Amino acid sequence: MKIKIKMNELAKIATNKNEQFPKYVSPIINDANKFSQGTRPKVVGKLSEMIQQCPYKTYEGWEKWYLSKKPDAIDNATKKIVGMLENFKEILPKIDEKTVRKWVEDLVLVKTFVGLNFQEAILKKLSSMTGKNFRLAESKEESEGIDGFIGEISISIKPETYKTKPSLMEKIKADKIIFYEKKKDGIIVDITSLSEVKQLKLPDEKTNI
Repeated sequence: MKIKIKMNELAKIATNKNEQFPKYVSPIINDANKFSQGTRPKVVGKLSEMIQQCPYKTYEGWEKWYLSKKPDAIDNATKKIVGMLENFKEILPKIDEKTVRKWVEDLVLVKTFVGLNFQEAILKKLSSMTGKNFRLAESKEESEGIDGFIGEISISIKPETYKTKPSLMEKIKADKIIFYEKKKDGIIVDITSLSEVKQLKLPDEKTNI
């Protein structure tokens, strides 16, 4: 048998506090906090460490101990978040249906396509970096694991996870293999293997896209 205890119930049981916020208020404040970094460790301290260091086992003891260690933290975090909420208030009137539609199109159409089709974007970036023309691979070349060409050099573009799959790597017949790693704000492309190609003049071994 399993039981579920919701977070607000846990809070009430553990602290006898159960703050209730109007609809949408909590997620909006949460977003403002993310943008303002109001509760980052440099503002409120390393909470996971501090709660372990606290000598008291009651909520009242923890509250008193924490505020003695970081007397200005709550105020500083609050001011940061309120400042960001003011920015939200300023920009909200400028968000109309046209703006929302553009945002939805960007998410549903553009980002979905780009998220599944890194190869062409990477080849274009390398083309601009090297001054060499690029082209995508044709069907026969694709069957050999080739994604495209920079100049005359055949390139295979694979995620970092391919490095741990030697059986798949063996099937690739491209001149060079480059690897990419997805990040929140883009991808990091490891072009180390291209640095030894004399025809391609590259500034460094890794690049952000």
